[in-house]
Amino acid sequence: MWKTITRPFAWLMIWLYNLTGSYGLAIILFALAVNLILAPFMAKSKKSMMRSTRLQPRIQELQRRHEGNPQKLNEEMQKLYREEGVNPMSGCLWSLIPFPILIALYSVIRQPLTRMMFVAEDFVTTLQNFFVEQGLYVIPERADAYVEIKLTKLVHENWNLVQSGLKDVLDPNLLDIDFSFLGLNLGDQPQWNFFTSTDWSDVHVWLPALGLFLIPFISAGLSWLSMKVSSASNPQTAQDAQSAATMKSMNLMMPLMSIWICFIMPAAMGVYWIANSVFGMARDYILTKYYKRQLDIEDADKIAARNAREWELEKQREETERLRAEGKTEKNANTSKKKIQANEKQKSDERKAALERAERAARRERLGVKEQEKPASQVGNRRYARGRAYVPDRFTNPENAEEATLAAALASEGAEAIDETMEDVLPAVKETASVPESAEAPEAENGENE
Repeated sequence: MWKTITRPFAWLMIWLYNLTGSYGLAIILFALAVNLILAPFMAKSKKSMMRSTRLQPRIQELQRRHEGNPQKLNEEMQKLYREEGVNPMSGCLWSLIPFPILIALYSVIRQPLTRMMFVAEDFVTTLQNFFVEQGLYVIPERADAYVEIKLTKLVHENWNLVQSGLKDVLDPNLLDIDFSFLGLNLGDQPQWNFFTSTDWSDVHVWLPALGLFLIPFISAGLSWLSMKVSSASNPQTAQDAQSAATMKSMNLMMPLMSIWICFIMPAAMGVYWIANSVFGMARDYILTKYYKRQLDIEDADKIAARNAREWELEKQREETERLRAEGKTEKNANTSKKKIQANEKQKSDERKAALERAERAARRERLGVKEQEKPASQVGNRRYARGRAYVPDRFTNPENAEEATLAAALASEGAEAIDETMEDVLPAVKETASVPESAEAPEAENGENE
């Protein structure tokens, strides 16, 4: 499966090597091809990051407004992202694509025979034994991760010997690959202690060793510079101390890790890293300039649309106020039928209640019934909220408190507790009203009805 994944990278590397005849130029052009292929994805990531950056003032305003309510803050931020068409994770996801490519390229560089040329593994063993027999190679006591690079270098240095000595079993996929580039062997690893292990009397020895030694530091410097360029093109708003410290640590740790990685890998990986950083800075500069102009236009259009909408709403509000002042407001056509019916029912109930109150008042007046006096214990429409035997001056006039309490209790006995239920006792009042029987008899005899 891994061979299938790395096969496209191997084809591209072989094609570029055959095109240029230089392993170093093939690595640089490989980095360029990868950046061109990933340009649409990185553009999407760049645009999302720039949009997110422009939303930071509004996000900080939401954080200030909903401080202490993380659930509401999250809802408002999701709403903001949805309205602006921003996915806060898209900028990070697309940025992770180069790492699998880096791993696949490392596999192709580390195993040029089986992963780049697709030579059979049995032939690799045959090739190793052949060089051992020729006295050109000694099998190491411990496993060597870069044994295929060393065998490929021996194949290049002894190409005619390999062609004649293994002509009967020669693998047709075997190629003559030269790892040299600008006087450096890109199949070698940089040596961190080359100062003490190099023959300084021979310039042909120490100069290539010095070049290999500088590759990790050049790679780290360009990696740091690319992050600075990216940060400058995406100015961040004020961050809290923890976030700022984390970002500063990341900007320092990534270049330091690249130094370590370049020292434990073949120099070809360092060359790729250097080329990728240079192309990445150029891509970032172009995308930033392009999307800045595009986002400025989009923001201007949004502001214009928002101002037009606010102006339209203000005009509608002023027109509504004018019509209301002139009494010309119309019923809202969008009001639901259920709400209209509820309003009409409420108005009908209010009219009925007013008629009933008027009828009760007329009956009491016709019967000569006086309104019941409001007791001292009444609160609102509750007549005996303070108690049926309540006496307000029981403490200031203790001598008469007992007698007044008994009188209040007798007066409230059998009376209703709520004012609104007075109509329920009107029939009883009517029956007990002091109307002479002699006045009712003639009416009954004469058949007169009220």
